[in-house]
This record gives sequence, structure tokens and C-alpha cells, in this order.
Amino acid sequence: MPEPTFATIVNLAKKRGFVFQASEIYGGLRSAYDYGPLGVALLRNVKEAWWRSMVRSRDDVVGLDSAIIQSPLVWEASGHVSQFHDPLVECTSCHSRHRLDKLEDQSRCPKCGTRESFTEARDFNLMFRTHMGPVAGEGNLVYLRPETAQGIFTNFENVRRVMRRKLPFGIAQVGKSFRNEITPGQFVFRTREFEQMEMEFFTHPDEADQWFEYWIDERRAWYLDLGMRSDNLRLRSHQGDELAHYAVGTYDVEYRFPWGWDELEGIANRTDFDLRMHSEHSGKDLRYFDQAAGERFYPYVIEPAAGATRAAFAFLIDAYDEEIVRGATRAVLRIDSRLAPIKVAVLPLSRKPDLVEVTGRVASLLRPRWDIEVDVTQAIGRRYRRQDEIGTPLCVTVDFRTLDDRAVTVRDRDTMAQDRVSIDRLVGYLADRLADSPRTGA
Repeated sequence: MPEPTFATIVNLAKKRGFVFQASEIYGGLRSAYDYGPLGVALLRNVKEAWWRSMVRSRDDVVGLDSAIIQSPLVWEASGHVSQFHDPLVECTSCHSRHRLDKLEDQSRCPKCGTRESFTEARDFNLMFRTHMGPVAGEGNLVYLRPETAQGIFTNFENVRRVMRRKLPFGIAQVGKSFRNEITPGQFVFRTREFEQMEMEFFTHPDEADQWFEYWIDERRAWYLDLGMRSDNLRLRSHQGDELAHYAVGTYDVEYRFPWGWDELEGIANRTDFDLRMHSEHSGKDLRYFDQAAGERFYPYVIEPAAGATRAAFAFLIDAYDEEIVRGATRAVLRIDSRLAPIKVAVLPLSRKPDLVEVTGRVASLLRPRWDIEVDVTQAIGRRYRRQDEIGTPLCVTVDFRTLDDRAVTVRDRDTMAQDRVSIDRLVGYLADRLADSPRTGA
């Protein structure tokens, strides 16, 4: 079957409750989305898989959750106030606004088609501004954070001290960020409110290059381990003016979306820029003292920074498949069981009270371990198709034989093969099939 279209994925996300338009009953708000029951489970599982890989399974990375609103001095020191800009142009014919560097044809308005109608480009700062306190004024101006990284840098010494860390070590964080994008789009790919998964890895400057290479390989491998197809992934190095002002090297992990290659994650060698700038602006010495060498220096930082919402979207696209089964098209989300929103569906063959009662008992066995769904509506074939489409790895069917043999039928999403399993062996059987994925999504 051909690769899924962008419209196919968007329709699936909306139809099955992965994503809803924010404020939909009021006409919606552009570039703002609410994650429905399945979407929030998928997103949560992606974040949990990242945290497990980056923090829980390592002894050299710890976690942090910093505030969304920081002192405005943080953003002055980081360069966001002076340099976090995109080039904005406005069409003098239809008055639509566009990001100049993203226009395929910089002489033609993509909305109305008029040529040579753009104003001169001007810098547009991407940070959301607001005010703290009851009265708005420049004295209480603050920003919604455009990235989670700066909260890590300002807490570098706090974390190092209380956790008694020596280089090299990392600090990881998952959280919301906000960017007032000029041209958001491609559904949930580019939005003004999004979630990031960032880790700042602090190392001696002499070891920065080897850690840079290590994290490039490690982060690409994470996507492959969770089932993403290798031909849909690539690494791309930033060149020339594309490099951020703080970086000496950056690689993007890119995914082949329906509209083309686009960024999933960036891995940057940020040098000592951030700690040095915060030291200069705050007056606090953020240098690291190596007692063995008798040396004091600013650590270099290697930063793998991924978009949680982008990653979830990419996993959804990558897993979608269609095939012909007995003359009909079957849509199936072949997503890794660690990411699947629902791990097991429990399906009684009918609504007869005795089957429903056994179904409840089976569900109570499974619910403490996994995210499950009990579905009693429609014919069994239609219920199988729905579970296939939302990526449920295994379906447990309670049928009339169950009343006699105390066993159920377990159906595999990908192969549609069925096994008969006794109820007293069911938890162990499912644990083996799901790699013992607990309710937390691990």
C-alpha cells in the first residue's frame, strides 16, 4: 500500500480522539490543539520512554522541573531578548504575514499569489510577553519560556552541589515551551505551545567532541529502538549561518514527514556559552572546580533537544499501515507496544450478563498493570478493526467457551493470529508479549 497522506493521518488523529482543535466549540484557535484520551496516552508514553532512556537507565543524568516563568534577566543573558528573532514580511495586497526564510518563492505571496508585494523584512521576536502582578508595565515584564534549557543552566550549581556530581553529568527536563511562531502549521508539528524533552550534558571542554558524537548516535538509536523505520530517519549537519550563535556544531535528527524531511530533534555542542553568560550577568561563579587537576573552568554542554509532540506525531505517522484483508482495507497502527495508548482491549463476544461478568473480572486482573479498554459495542469484527486502527497490540476476547474452559482468545494486532489462554495464565502471557510494559508506559 502507498505511504499515508498527511490528510489520512490528520483524519485518524481527529476521528479516534488523539487530537482535538482547541476551543473547537468557539470556532477553534489557530495552531492550538488539545490531546484527547488516546493522544495524551501516546504523548505520555513517548515522554516516559525518553525519561527511561535518558535518566532512569543511566547513572550520569538526573532530572529537573524548572519554572515556565523565569526572571527576564535569564533571557537577556541567554541572548533570547536580542537574538531570538525570525524575519517577518507582510504582503501589501492581502496583509498576510510570513516568515521570509520559510517561503519557497520569496517574491510571491503564498496566500493571494501577488508578486513583489512584500514589505522589507523585519526581526520578529518569538517570545510571548506577559506581566506579573496587577498592573502591566515594563517593570514587571516577563516571558513565557521559549525553551526548557535555561532553567537547567541557572540550576547547574544547585544540582551539582546537592547531587554531589562530578563531570561528566547531565540534567534532563520535560516541559512546556512557548514560541510566537509567525507561520505555524502542519497540524501539531509546528505550534506556539509545545512540549520539549531536553538534556544538557556537562563535560570537560577536551571531551566535548567525543560526547557530541556519542549523543548523536545515541539519540538516533532511540527512535529506531522504538520501531521507527530507518529509511524515514536521517542525520543532517547544520552549516554556516544556520548554526546558532552559541553552537560550534549541531546535527538534526530528521524524519521524512508527508511534506518532506523536517526536524525531530537537534543535538548541539553549545560550548561554554550558557554558563559563561549566566555567570557574567548574574555575578555568580558557575565554573566547575576539578579538585584532582586543581583546575577551574566552564564546562562545555552537549544538548540533545527533542520535541515531545513532534516525536509523538512522527511515531503515529510511521506506524500507520493499510492492507487488504479478505477483500477489505484494514487500517492498522503498528506502533511499538511501549508507546501504544491502549495495551490490551478486553472484548466480550456479546452483552449477555454472564459474559459481561467474566469480562469485568478479566479486566480487573489486567487494569493494575496496563492501560486497557473494555469495548462491548458493535460486532466483534468491527471492534477488532477499531483496536487495530488505534494501535492496541493485543485483544482479549471473552466468548461462550470461556464459561466452560475458563480460557480466553488473545488476538495479535499485526499478524491477527489467535491463541487460547487460560485466565489464570493470562497476566503472565500478556507480560511476555508486551515485554512486561507496566501501566506507566515503560
